[in-house]
Amino acid sequence: MKIFHFQFDPTTRKRMKRFREKKRAFWSLIALLALYLISLGSELICNERPILMRCEGRWYFPFLKFHPEGTFLNNGSQTRTDYLKLRSHPLFSDSKKNFMLFVPVPYGPNTVIDPADVLAVQKPKVVIQPQPRAGSVNIDTNFVIVRSRTAGYFMGTGDDHTDGMVLTNVWALNPELRDAIRARFLNTESPGITQSGKAEISLSPYTPRSAPPRDIRLTFREPVADSRSLAIDLNDDMSIADSKAWAKLDAQLQEQVLAVIPNRTGQAVSSDGALFNVRVEEPQVRWPHGPVRGHLLGIDIAGRDVFARILYGLRISMTFGFLLVICSMCIGVFMGALQGYYGGRLDLTMQRLIEIWSALPFLYIMILMGSIYGRSFLLLLFCYGIFNWIGISYYMRAEFFRLRKQAFVDAARCMGIPPLKIMFRHIFPNALIPIVTFFPFSLVGAIGALTALDYLGFGLPPPTPSWGELLQQAQQFRWAWWLILYPSLALFMVMLLGVFVGEGVRDAYDPRPFSKME
Repeated sequence: MKIFHFQFDPTTRKRMKRFREKKRAFWSLIALLALYLISLGSELICNERPILMRCEGRWYFPFLKFHPEGTFLNNGSQTRTDYLKLRSHPLFSDSKKNFMLFVPVPYGPNTVIDPADVLAVQKPKVVIQPQPRAGSVNIDTNFVIVRSRTAGYFMGTGDDHTDGMVLTNVWALNPELRDAIRARFLNTESPGITQSGKAEISLSPYTPRSAPPRDIRLTFREPVADSRSLAIDLNDDMSIADSKAWAKLDAQLQEQVLAVIPNRTGQAVSSDGALFNVRVEEPQVRWPHGPVRGHLLGIDIAGRDVFARILYGLRISMTFGFLLVICSMCIGVFMGALQGYYGGRLDLTMQRLIEIWSALPFLYIMILMGSIYGRSFLLLLFCYGIFNWIGISYYMRAEFFRLRKQAFVDAARCMGIPPLKIMFRHIFPNALIPIVTFFPFSLVGAIGALTALDYLGFGLPPPTPSWGELLQQAQQFRWAWWLILYPSLALFMVMLLGVFVGEGVRDAYDPRPFSKME
């Protein structure tokens, strides 16, 4: 009894050993395969259907089988069951015998989130924003204040009754500012100038007029060391919920903020005289929405969980990439083998036809096919596949040209072996280097191409989860940083891992791995 025993040849084992020695490439391959395997089980991570359910003494597995709503509510309805809504029904909320067991993220890629669920995890906030005081005074040639506006704080009067005061008795003006003031009274052109200190004193630029001015306006502005606002969470009864942030305020400011909260907006003054604007921000829900508890990567413009769409988009992108590269490799190998093995007129004719075919505009053809047959995964795979094989066919043609004159090929011909068998049984195993080395880079290119087409709106049909579609949403709502950051990060990581694997494979197949240029 013969037992089939598969074993790699010594050359292949050496290449595999060299690849394992490339730690970055080896662990990148492990990480890339792990990500793909995790994405294949996306339903076990993100799913709006429970994996196990008990209702009225019966067990159900909605994860595996469809159950209409009437099955549980006995209302005869045959519509799809909304399990997230059903779990709050008295049938489950009032009975401990009836329950549902959900996966860690109870939302699918197309599940529209109830705004009430987002509001439930949000709290009102009191926002305390430092407000620098500002005011202005008009002075005459003797620096006497003739008019003022909200400048009492800067003059030390506490009110706006500053007329008749001499400015130089209160503020020490530097020589540069004094010269600029005199230049204006002389009707001389002068640039704007600012004096810094306890307050910023600004003088605007001056252009000569028909007559000198009678008075000059100076603007005062209080410098603020930290202009960042402080947001403090409140409870539903408007009491303070964030004690740590609240403790940063001094007692006088705390007292005044508590007085402003019932009015929703107002001003408060700290013990050191600093002025603050205070306002209460009520929680509001609009799509897209930033990360909140339960939706750590945010929510998109249609109210769907971004994490779920990124995870399902990873599976679609990787599957599309693998299928596209495999199909392209098969077509490219066959075309290149025919040209390289037979050569002559067949090779010349096929080369000219390939050049004509490669000159066709892929994007226009994709738009035309999509408008006729509609956008779909298989149509996109077909349209991209009939163009993506051209590059690998050139390399396979060269390999078959090189190998067809080898002694083992001549021996096979002498034995009467058919040409197709010689090509794919004897020559092809010795021409695998281009396929193996280009596979990771082709995979990365296919994933990037799918993302780009989805971004342009010519890719997968909605509501298919897609990284490109999320990036397209980010273009419409540029303030929604989570729609830019997380899909871009996922795309970057997958493409980076693919490039690392490709570099490792290329180095493993390099016959001179330690060569360098002097």
